[in-house]
Amino acid sequence: MPNLRILVADDHEIVRQGLRSLLETRPGWEVCGEASDGWEAVNKAAELHPDVVALDVGMPNLNGLDAARQILRNDPRQKVLFLTIYESDQLARSVAAVGAKGLILKSDAGKDLINAVDALQRNGTFFNSRMAQALGSDLRGNHRNQEKDILTHRERQVVQLLAEGKSTKEAATILGLSVKTAETHRSNIMSKLRLHSVSELVLYAVRNNIVQALNPESLAASASSDDSSPTPPIHE
Repeated sequence: MPNLRILVADDHEIVRQGLRSLLETRPGWEVCGEASDGWEAVNKAAELHPDVVALDVGMPNLNGLDAARQILRNDPRQKVLFLTIYESDQLARSVAAVGAKGLILKSDAGKDLINAVDALQRNGTFFNSRMAQALGSDLRGNHRNQEKDILTHRERQVVQLLAEGKSTKEAATILGLSVKTAETHRSNIMSKLRLHSVSELVLYAVRNNIVQALNPESLAASASSDDSSPTPPIHE
């Protein structure tokens, strides 16, 4: 009987296979399930009750941060470890704010993954030195998030789908809404955020870690210069 059950969520099968291979080198550890997007991760976590959930930050349909919020809302005892392709102080703070216990770079998974999961298993946290410094007192549980997200959970879901290039009708279908309801959400989002174009919406989504881009600075410059055809975000 394994003493640690781990759910691995990433939208790339080859990454999931690599993480599974690394994790299962540790005696007594088992990858009990895999998920390819945020919704599947939420459902698998509820179904399988893993001890640790290893989540990619930039997944399609529902990003890792919002997936983690739902997972921990369903079961606060589960421990979430995030994986990302780039280092960001803001991302580290967002990860801590949702209640996750660790964040590692995918490029460092070979040397950090086992140590990170081991730390979580022992009720600790795992961030590299730069991200730990950025978090400061957050790691000691003293952080109070002063930033209030003005969007509802459903509106964040709509933002992600629109930023990924989905039409309002496609977003409605994915979320099980009527087109009219989805259009209302979109209108409310643009009004709340005082945005006037899809490219501005994409930039908001990237800057607030709703979607991930390989190069956020490049994306911002491109979207600002060409409002009619924004560069789509690129998933990790």
